Amino acid sequence: MSESHSFQAEPAQLLLIEDNPGDVRLTKEAFEQGQIETDLHVVSDGNEALSFLSRDGEYTDVPRPDLVLLDLNLPGKDGENVLEELKDDPTLRSIPVIVLTSSSADEDIARSYERHANAYLTKPVDPDEFSQTVRAFEEFWFSVVRLPPEEETS
Repeated sequence: MSESHSFQAEPAQLLLIEDNPGDVRLTKEAFEQGQIETDLHVVSDGNEALSFLSRDGEYTDVPRPDLVLLDLNLPGKDGENVLEELKDDPTLRSIPVIVLTSSSADEDIARSYERHANAYLTKPVDPDEFSQTVRAFEEFWFSVVRLPPEEETS
């Protein structure tokens, strides 16, 4: 236990939308090694992601994510459609979405930003580089950036 942290904030709520079990494992390991306490929730397809975000069905009691990590290549509804629906929903659009995908194609990058992604990261192939990318991401998004509060519903 670190004595420099007398106050422990609530863990950051992250939603990882990723269908590759290896990438899920690497992401979990990278966040476990990080400095910020996170609760990482994982769904593996686009339809499940939208249910989680809307708190439908089995997801009625899940926390609202502080941030979403989105792969573009998903079974069912792909990541671009998930991003578009999320950003079209007034109750969800303030949640930052970071595209974390294997594609470095200019057209994928452009379409993601056109759909209002907050950042676009290409997954490094090397596991150590992947962990470094996730830790840099964590440091920036949870230590430097101020995230929006959850909007109250009436």
